[in-house]
Amino acid sequence: MGQMGFFDVSQRYEGLDRKGDPLALLAELVPWNEFRPKLKAALKAKGLRKSVAERKSPAGRKPWDEVAIFKALVLQALYNLSDEQMEYQLRDRLSFMRFLGLSLEDRVPDATTLWLYREALVKAGAVEKLFADFDAYLRAQGYAAMGGQIVDASIVAAPKQRNTRDENAAIKAGEVPQEWLADPSKLRQKDTDARWTKKNGRSHFGYKNHIGIDRKHKLVRRYTVTDAACHDSQEFANVLDGSNSNADVWADSAYRSEEAEAMLAQRGLRSRVHRRGARNHPLSEREQAGNTTRSKVRARVEHVFGHQTTAMGAKLVRSIGLARAKAKIGMMNLAYNISRFACLHRMATA
Repeated sequence: MGQMGFFDVSQRYEGLDRKGDPLALLAELVPWNEFRPKLKAALKAKGLRKSVAERKSPAGRKPWDEVAIFKALVLQALYNLSDEQMEYQLRDRLSFMRFLGLSLEDRVPDATTLWLYREALVKAGAVEKLFADFDAYLRAQGYAAMGGQIVDASIVAAPKQRNTRDENAAIKAGEVPQEWLADPSKLRQKDTDARWTKKNGRSHFGYKNHIGIDRKHKLVRRYTVTDAACHDSQEFANVLDGSNSNADVWADSAYRSEEAEAMLAQRGLRSRVHRRGARNHPLSEREQAGNTTRSKVRARVEHVFGHQTTAMGAKLVRSIGLARAKAKIGMMNLAYNISRFACLHRMATA
């Protein structure tokens, strides 16, 4: 292997550009610096960012740029990477380094740094605010919520807990088993917020991502995160977007109830929720045909979940607790919108 030349790195980057590096487009399109105020406020509130006057001395290693760390967290969500894997990839992949604005001689944020910064965002509840800021930017760029909205929910698995029946009973009652209180190291490894649920005859443990997307652009406009046992319909009202230009709302039959229909009517929205049969009262042929027509529209929300689970690999929450799961899934929804924004831009300029 020969010695690295002065122009070798730039030539390698030119090769990446010729192959259509997707991160180069994201770096160009997304107004990353607009996230800085909320990032800085969240980090300062949790002691990870101090002003020059607050620092005891100008000596020592300078803190990481908050936008660079945020970009790393976006990459984690886009590629489903753990903190350790993210650190390795930042050392190994030129496209990742360039996306963060790092050169070969620069140090990279290690796994502990990524964890600390993400924890600060979790405790400050900043991910929801960052998501809202980017949604406002999308609307300003001409991607307003249009065509009606589609609502659905998807289970995001968490590592299964091997608890006894007594321990599970205590957790459901909102208590912490006494044995865990006596062993803090064990308690730290126990997720008391995630829950079991059944879907299509299979048991699942974890959390649920409730989203509302607009039909026109397939962008996530609203989301909430709950444990997996929460019924989809309980978050129906919370994921509706009142700014959509069309009053139609699509959802599967799990969302149909008299209360839901009344809520939609009160908000001035038109129900396109699937109808469902009852015992001794099956759906008529006309109602079945109506459900088939609705399914052709409602399927668009499945494309969002499909992209998150396949292209982004978002099948598992590695963190423990609802607060961290909210941040993890919130970043997943934000990263999806960033990726979708780039896709919409490519289609518009093709």
